Amino acid sequence: MFCDRADAQLGYPLTRLCFEGPEAELNLTTFTQPAVFVVAMAMWQALKATLPQPAFVAGHSLGEFMALVVAGALDFETGLHLVAERGRLMSRAGEAASGGMAVLLAATLEAADALCTAATEASGQPLAVANDNCPGQVVISGALAALEAATALAPAHNVRRIQRLPVSVAPHSVLMAGVQAEFAQFLATVPLRAPQIPVVLNATAAPETDAEAIRQALVRQLTSPVRWRESLLWMAAQGVDHFIEIGPRDVLTGMVKRTLPTARAEAVDKIAFWA
Repeated sequence: MFCDRADAQLGYPLTRLCFEGPEAELNLTTFTQPAVFVVAMAMWQALKATLPQPAFVAGHSLGEFMALVVAGALDFETGLHLVAERGRLMSRAGEAASGGMAVLLAATLEAADALCTAATEASGQPLAVANDNCPGQVVISGALAALEAATALAPAHNVRRIQRLPVSVAPHSVLMAGVQAEFAQFLATVPLRAPQIPVVLNATAAPETDAEAIRQALVRQLTSPVRWRESLLWMAAQGVDHFIEIGPRDVLTGMVKRTLPTARAEAVDKIAFWA
């Protein structure tokens, strides 16, 4: 059902692209983001009757739009419309200023910040923390020259391992600033309701139920870091001890386990395993 609705709304065969490829085309930001969104929403629709009522919802980067649908702030079509536009604008920003991302393993947030500052100074190009995922895993994002400088400077900043990610854009960095105003204008035209469930936002690591504040945070999200570790810690401080991840992979479940070792975390990444 969601697949047919997505194909009709987008005006291209997203379903066929997901199942038949080509993979190189599916991996383009313009198509990847709507594809992940539709798959996650289809899983949610199939499973929601069997899942417990959440106290809070949260999504990592693109996942924040899915969380907003689950919370009732967006309907499926509006969420897909936003995700598709976000992907298009991010792709355009990448064409205007080539960038990338890298994950720092066994690195503290403080070490990552220091490395980004040093690499920015050495290269003259921007680099910053993009995702504070969990203890020992920080993702940085920025210009290619700055990423190369960071690789060379990593040992001097107590970063034992730096691994480039297979992306050609630099989300959650200043390189997205060129499309931020256009995304804000687009976002201002779409209906956004107050969520029925508080949404813990990437940009603030705090819950929000005000529609206008959420709208502003979604615009900020393009250039600001995903404060995922802080978001998990905040929810745990409210007594949350059970986290359920819905989507095509189980990456976030691992982040929960590393941040909150005593919490119960499970991924519903295959419908047949849950139903």
